[in-house]
Amino acid sequence: MKLGLIAGNGRFPFLLLDAARAQGLAVVVAAIREETDAEIDLRAAEDEHITVHWLSLGELSRLIELFHKEGVQKAVMAGQVKHKQIFSAIRPDWRLAKLLLNLRARNTDMLLGAVAKVLTDEGIELISSTAFLEPLLATEGVLTPRAPDDDERKNIEYGLSVARAVAGFDIGQTVVVAAQACVAVEAMEGTDAAIERAGMLMRSLEDDASTLNRRLTIVKVAKPNQDMRFDVPVIGIATVEAMIHAGASCLSVEAGRTLLFDREALLQRAAEAGIAIVASPR
Repeated sequence: MKLGLIAGNGRFPFLLLDAARAQGLAVVVAAIREETDAEIDLRAAEDEHITVHWLSLGELSRLIELFHKEGVQKAVMAGQVKHKQIFSAIRPDWRLAKLLLNLRARNTDMLLGAVAKVLTDEGIELISSTAFLEPLLATEGVLTPRAPDDDERKNIEYGLSVARAVAGFDIGQTVVVAAQACVAVEAMEGTDAAIERAGMLMRSLEDDASTLNRRLTIVKVAKPNQDMRFDVPVIGIATVEAMIHAGASCLSVEAGRTLLFDREALLQRAAEAGIAIVASPR
């Protein structure tokens, strides 16, 4: 069997590539020119069972032609495609342009869901991006030596209610909370940038007479009806570094629906910084 891999940015495509090869699958990579790390070519040079084809974000027809030519019947999306790329830098071919014109709303879920349907209609099944990476899903409970304290747990409880409401509108999946007040909501910029923005805001208040607790709690959730084929919540060591820089002390993710990349290094770095990480039930 050949697996098609639609590769975005970050380490996700490489983790999935390694997992698929460990199961003996040949992989045909559709590398997105605007997003995918060029290292993917090195992987192909080292393994005859990996082939890489580069295409631009808007080339849906070419993607379908490529998978048909390579005999791909199952494919997976892995790696982020920045939301702002999807709606600004994209140069759609005729097939994608037609799809965009027929969308009821121009959000990520609607677009990727429509692309998945087109692929299915063409005999290419888009499967869950966690299909090969289930061991990386966060397990319920406290994941670090330090558990959230009472204030942080109050922040988590409040943050979960806000984050789930926001995620339901496909705006973002992360909120930043301090003293049960919402400091920042993720939008198109992504989780780490939202954390950075919250840190900048709190630093701007350092000379303020406000009694607001400066410690930030990060709450990240999946969407209420999360389609695990794409846009799955991901936390990596870069997220922990962003938290340290912003002065955040606690991170809450959803158990079973959040991927933890470089898990051991991530948790070790969090522990060194005194950050509490907990995976909450749905």
